[in-house]
Amino acid sequence: MKSLVWFTNNLRVADHPLLSAACENKANEVVAVYCLNPHKFEGDLPKIGPFRAKFIVESLLDLKQSLEALNIPFTILIGEPSKRLPEYINENNFDTLYFQKVWHEEEVLINKEIETQISPNTQLISLYDQFLLGPKLIPFELYKLPKVFTPFRKKVEATLKVPAPLAIPAKQINTTNLPLFYSDALWSSISKELLSLKTDPRSAFPFSGGEKAAQDRINHYFFESHRVAQYKETRNGLIGIDYSTKLSAWLAHGCISARTVYHQLKTYEKTVKANESTYWVLFELLWREFFKYVGLKYKNELFKSGGINQKTFAKGNNPKVYNDWKNGTTHSAFINANMKELAQTGWMSNRGRQNVASYWSKTLDQDWRTGASYFESQLIDYDVDSNWANWMYTSGVGNDPRDRIFNPDRQADMYDPQKAFQKIWNK
Repeated sequence: MKSLVWFTNNLRVADHPLLSAACENKANEVVAVYCLNPHKFEGDLPKIGPFRAKFIVESLLDLKQSLEALNIPFTILIGEPSKRLPEYINENNFDTLYFQKVWHEEEVLINKEIETQISPNTQLISLYDQFLLGPKLIPFELYKLPKVFTPFRKKVEATLKVPAPLAIPAKQINTTNLPLFYSDALWSSISKELLSLKTDPRSAFPFSGGEKAAQDRINHYFFESHRVAQYKETRNGLIGIDYSTKLSAWLAHGCISARTVYHQLKTYEKTVKANESTYWVLFELLWREFFKYVGLKYKNELFKSGGINQKTFAKGNNPKVYNDWKNGTTHSAFINANMKELAQTGWMSNRGRQNVASYWSKTLDQDWRTGASYFESQLIDYDVDSNWANWMYTSGVGNDPRDRIFNPDRQADMYDPQKAFQKIWNK
């Protein structure tokens, strides 16, 4: 039997339910594949901007090494997954396709198109692999998901038992005639161009993609620098690499699983220190989990003007206002600094994100979805549920019962009192 594991935003080999399931059957010859769609890099506002594209390429190169160590052939296809993947499956007569469960329309349609084009004899196995707990383990049914985070968190924490991460599969015995690594011709030029992209020396996120880099980051932030024990005090920082965990990009691309982060955190608490700061990292993991369930429950409501509240809200679409916001030429120096950081690095702090989103949708009175789409293009750590649910939350059409408005002048006084951050970016 020949099984194909389709990698998407789960670019790792440890705690990988699909890869583990494929490798468990000793009769299987396991092959891995990834589809890189260059059309997502194109246009004035590409779906995937250059900083995230580079991070993905780095992650794929790291994954290549990991799969080679497991003797698993890895193919990178260039093009639309709905076209390239069925061709590859049919050419190589795979018996089983392992792929990630998805819930947003764009991804669901791709999966349906693939299913219609492959042999009905090909078995399809899909699993969730983005969650800390997963839909079967949360203590309520999805339709009863609380609208507000706090009751969700309290109910989850009351019975929280996070399964241990799955081990890396054993090295495979492979008799397939496929090469250990194969890529379409375009891969070489695309990857070379993206890897040549320079990192701004001012960036608070100068890190590389990949599972190894993710684990290196945990080792540094948890066990070497012990910055995790000060996380709550520094998490609203703006400058430097250690004011926050910076794990969001690796989580978004699945270079590391939420379960792995959780259990590494628990190891730190047991062997070094447990305090309010270490708890706050769990708190943030639960926020991520909450927004995953918001996406799973509401699906396309995330992308509508009224959000999940179906609320009438700003629909402004002024090109000059958009360009001033995007380019960091608004009337607010604090907003400008954050937007310039995003444009030049693909990164922005959590504090900055809340401020620029509130400023866009509530101060400038523009359509929040335009801002969310810009973030989708620019952010290295873009995650569909976290991005769109956070934008809904900040813009008043999501899960925030208080519907607050951020005052950027006051926020700058609180979090950048010496204007150090603003001076870095507003040169």
